[in-house]
Amino acid sequence: MSTRHTTPQAGDDRSEDIDVVSLLMRQHGDIRNLFDEVEASEGEERRDAFRRLVRLLAVHETAEEEVVHPFARRGLTGGKQVVEDRLAEEKAAKETLAALDDYDTDDPKFMPQLLKLRKDVQEHARAEERYEFTHIRRSTDVTNLAAMAKAVKAAEAIAPTRPHPGVESGAANMALGPVAALMDRTKDAVRKAMGKDG
Repeated sequence: MSTRHTTPQAGDDRSEDIDVVSLLMRQHGDIRNLFDEVEASEGEERRDAFRRLVRLLAVHETAEEEVVHPFARRGLTGGKQVVEDRLAEEKAAKETLAALDDYDTDDPKFMPQLLKLRKDVQEHARAEERYEFTHIRRSTDVTNLAAMAKAVKAAEAIAPTRPHPGVESGAANMALGPVAALMDRTKDAVRKAMGKDG
């Protein structure tokens, strides 16, 4: 049974998230669901689920780097070390993601790399939830939580939610929006939403 259309794609969700922690926790759930979809599918369905996973990971991590980490670094006891640990985890996940770029989703080497990425991402998410998210909610007010949520929603809106028309191959579609360019566009959107210049 296919679960292809049950997970919101980045930017599809129009709910009014007024708490950045709730929003990021929901994204963690969406990321877990997309990993499940990639693992459970094959062929074009797997390629589509993997593209959506890559986009959501790129947008989610970039938003955290721009919104959550700066707040944690300034506002939490031991925040500098907490953020350094999260950045090291993100770097490891990005390296695995880059390795996955070298394989088609049908390649026998794809699934072991995907499982490594999943493990890295899940450990990172648990650490964020434990060391950053709970402390952020405790250490700021609803206005600040809402402002950070608005910036993360701006990042979500950047991710292309559907393959570009007329681009049927996964490789060609990714070439139109490589992860690095997506992250740059996301940073610009977040900074604009937060009232900063890029």
